Amino acid sequence: MKSKKSILLPKLVLILEELGTNIKLARLRRKLGTAQISERANITRMTLLAIEKGSPSVSMGKYLQVLFALGLEKDMLKLASDDELGRKLTDAKLLVKERAPKNVQKKLK
Repeated sequence: MKSKKSILLPKLVLILEELGTNIKLARLRRKLGTAQISERANITRMTLLAIEKGSPSVSMGKYLQVLFALGLEKDMLKLASDDELGRKLTDAKLLVKERAPKNVQKKLK
Protein backbone atom coordinates (compact mmCIF):
# COMPACT_ATOMS: atom_id res chain seq x y z
CA MET A 1 0.00 0.00 0.00
CA LYS A 2 1.44 3.36 -1.03
CA SER A 3 1.65 6.06 1.57
CA LYS A 4 0.30 9.49 0.75
CA LYS A 5 2.84 12.22 0.26
CA SER A 6 2.21 15.10 2.60
CA ILE A 7 1.90 18.47 0.87
CA LEU A 8 2.85 21.48 2.95
CA LEU A 9 1.83 25.05 2.37
CA PRO A 10 4.72 27.34 1.37
CA LYS A 11 4.44 29.18 4.69
CA LEU A 12 4.95 25.90 6.59
CA VAL A 13 7.91 24.96 4.39
CA LEU A 14 9.55 28.27 5.32
CA ILE A 15 8.98 27.58 9.02
CA LEU A 16 10.61 24.15 8.72
CA GLU A 17 13.53 25.64 6.80
CA GLU A 18 14.01 28.24 9.53
CA LEU A 19 13.93 25.50 12.18
CA GLY A 20 16.58 23.57 10.24
CA THR A 21 18.73 26.67 9.95
CA ASN A 22 18.40 27.33 13.67
CA ILE A 23 19.48 23.76 14.44
CA LYS A 24 22.46 24.08 12.12
CA LEU A 25 23.49 27.40 13.70
CA ALA A 26 23.22 25.87 17.18
CA ARG A 27 25.51 23.03 16.06
CA LEU A 28 28.02 25.43 14.53
CA ARG A 29 28.04 27.69 17.61
CA ARG A 30 28.98 24.64 19.65
CA LYS A 31 31.72 23.86 17.12
CA LEU A 32 30.36 20.36 16.59
CA GLY A 33 30.57 18.45 13.33
CA THR A 34 27.75 16.63 11.61
CA ALA A 35 29.37 13.29 12.43
CA GLN A 36 29.44 14.11 16.15
CA ILE A 37 25.82 15.23 16.36
CA SER A 38 24.51 12.40 14.19
CA GLU A 39 26.32 9.89 16.39
CA ARG A 40 25.01 11.49 19.60
CA ALA A 41 21.48 11.64 18.18
CA ASN A 42 21.73 8.06 16.89
CA ILE A 43 20.78 9.07 13.34
CA THR A 44 22.61 9.00 10.04
CA ARG A 45 24.58 11.98 8.83
CA MET A 46 22.22 12.24 5.85
CA THR A 47 19.23 12.50 8.20
CA LEU A 48 20.98 15.30 10.10
CA LEU A 49 21.63 17.14 6.85
CA ALA A 50 17.96 16.73 5.92
CA ILE A 51 16.96 18.15 9.33
CA GLU A 52 19.28 21.11 8.85
CA LYS A 53 17.58 21.76 5.50
CA GLY A 54 14.15 21.60 7.18
CA SER A 55 12.95 18.47 5.42
CA PRO A 56 9.29 17.66 6.16
CA SER A 57 9.94 13.96 5.53
CA VAL A 58 12.03 13.59 8.71
CA SER A 59 9.99 12.59 11.76
CA MET A 60 9.51 14.95 14.67
CA GLY A 61 11.23 12.38 16.87
CA LYS A 62 14.44 12.74 14.86
CA TYR A 63 14.29 16.52 15.19
CA LEU A 64 13.90 16.04 18.95
CA GLN A 65 16.87 13.64 19.08
CA VAL A 66 19.07 16.29 17.45
CA LEU A 67 17.79 18.98 19.81
CA PHE A 68 18.62 16.65 22.72
CA ALA A 69 22.14 16.10 21.37
CA LEU A 70 22.53 19.89 21.28
CA GLY A 71 21.06 20.35 24.77
CA LEU A 72 18.01 22.17 23.38
CA GLU A 73 15.29 19.56 23.93
CA LYS A 74 13.36 21.79 26.35
CA ASP A 75 12.78 24.22 23.49
CA MET A 76 10.15 21.77 22.20
CA LEU A 77 8.06 22.55 25.28
CA LYS A 78 7.78 26.15 24.09
CA LEU A 79 5.81 25.08 21.03
CA ALA A 80 2.17 26.14 21.27
CA SER A 81 2.67 27.16 24.91
CA ASP A 82 1.46 30.71 24.27
CA ASP A 83 -2.00 30.02 22.87
CA GLU A 84 -3.16 33.61 22.58
CA LEU A 85 -6.21 32.82 20.43
CA GLY A 86 -7.31 30.03 22.77
CA ARG A 87 -7.08 32.34 25.77
CA LYS A 88 -9.07 35.03 23.97
CA LEU A 89 -11.78 32.52 23.08
CA THR A 90 -11.94 31.36 26.68
CA ASP A 91 -12.05 34.92 27.97
CA ALA A 92 -14.84 35.80 25.54
CA LYS A 93 -16.73 32.62 26.53
CA LEU A 94 -17.04 31.57 22.92
CA LEU A 95 -16.33 27.94 23.64
CA VAL A 96 -19.09 25.40 23.08
CA LYS A 97 -21.17 24.82 26.17
CA GLU A 98 -20.88 21.39 27.73
CA ARG A 99 -24.61 20.85 28.32
CA ALA A 100 -26.84 18.60 26.34
CA PRO A 101 -29.25 20.11 23.80
CA LYS A 102 -32.62 21.25 25.19
CA ASN A 103 -34.65 18.53 23.46
CA VAL A 104 -32.54 15.85 25.17
CA GLN A 105 -33.04 17.50 28.57
CA LYS A 106 -36.86 17.43 28.14
CA LYS A 107 -36.78 13.70 27.43
CA LEU A 108 -34.80 13.06 30.61
CA LYS A 109 -37.49 14.69 32.84
